[in-house]
Amino acid sequence: MKRRDLLFGGVAAPALFGKVPLKITKVEAFIVRSPNDGKASRDLVSMTAVGAMTGGVGLWNRLDHASPTRVGAYRQAVLVKVTTSQGLIGWGECHAPTTPRVHKAVIEDLVAPILVGQDARNVEVLWEKMYSTERVRGYATGFYTEAIAGADIALWDVLGKSLGVPVYQLLGGKFRDTAATYTGIGGGGATLAENARKAVEAGFGVVKMGLSKGPGTNDVARVRAVAEAIQGKGQVLVDSLGAYKLHEAQQVGAQLDQIPNLAWWEDALLPEDTAGYPALAEQLRTPVVAGEMLSNRFQLRDLLTKKAVDIINPDVCRAGGITECKRMAALADAFGVLWSPHVSMGTAVYMAASIHLAVSTSNFVIMEGGDAHLGPLGNRLLAEPLEYKPGLARVPERPGLGIEFVEAELRKVIAES
Repeated sequence: MKRRDLLFGGVAAPALFGKVPLKITKVEAFIVRSPNDGKASRDLVSMTAVGAMTGGVGLWNRLDHASPTRVGAYRQAVLVKVTTSQGLIGWGECHAPTTPRVHKAVIEDLVAPILVGQDARNVEVLWEKMYSTERVRGYATGFYTEAIAGADIALWDVLGKSLGVPVYQLLGGKFRDTAATYTGIGGGGATLAENARKAVEAGFGVVKMGLSKGPGTNDVARVRAVAEAIQGKGQVLVDSLGAYKLHEAQQVGAQLDQIPNLAWWEDALLPEDTAGYPALAEQLRTPVVAGEMLSNRFQLRDLLTKKAVDIINPDVCRAGGITECKRMAALADAFGVLWSPHVSMGTAVYMAASIHLAVSTSNFVIMEGGDAHLGPLGNRLLAEPLEYKPGLARVPERPGLGIEFVEAELRKVIAES
């Protein structure tokens, strides 16, 4: 096998295959990491101490259930490569920030045996097969659906390349050429408000900030300061990553309701609190957002039927890929609910798949954007960059996802096998 064939196969350009079956011959998974300094993924993980408290005042100080594991300055993902008998290659991605070897194992030991020998054109058929294979064993979220996501995205990429059309065309066409994006801001004190002003001046109409993990610490004052800094020019989103109990969220939410340009409150409660979300949404004027922590349409159905959310934000590399996220967006639309693609740490595959979904769904409102495309796993890996400018991302018009890796750049970030 030639060196180039390891990752890129022998096809120089996409071709029109018409009715010819696209037999899947190989499914592979590659861990990518930046910086790629030879460390093992198990040595990167950090977490709060057992018994750690939220740090709030009085009754607000309780056991912290909401702080996730972190990997510091490292960025990790798992790329999935699907190859067909014609030499076509599709790329997908699994959200895998901390334990990528798990996703790689699920792809190679479970997903690959399901897909090899099948016709890659049967994208939804194959999604159902991947999902149903383990569903009676209780697998419906987490590593399992993230692995499915990587394979599913790669299948859409293959199908688009085989027909010479972009993925959004396969999804029914595009409602828009560009997707509105927001950016995250950080900093303390006056710096936070200044960063919000700079983002708006650069072209972002919406910024997102964290709402403290220490409830009762008057963190709403920080939100208010940012909102006032961009009043009349932009809106603020706040994200709490499940930090609050219902009674706490109701108290804080009453204060947030007084901020006129607050656009949403994201993940105020833990994802398991399906009874709390309807009560919170009923009380607040501020739109309630959840979905980043959901993995399938069945979980979303339960939130929508209880009128628990105003906007959903499922994540294409977590929630089963393009196939399932498209269905989740359509389900939300049936309930009059908007949707916003969540785009976490990942590569250009993640970004491209999210943009195709955004432009092809009628109830899309905005997607996570920022400047991730400038990072080490973004445009620098690509032969032709994804087109971003502050506040907007343009959908690629090239076949499939519209991205092609530069072999030398991709090899630099491929980590442990």
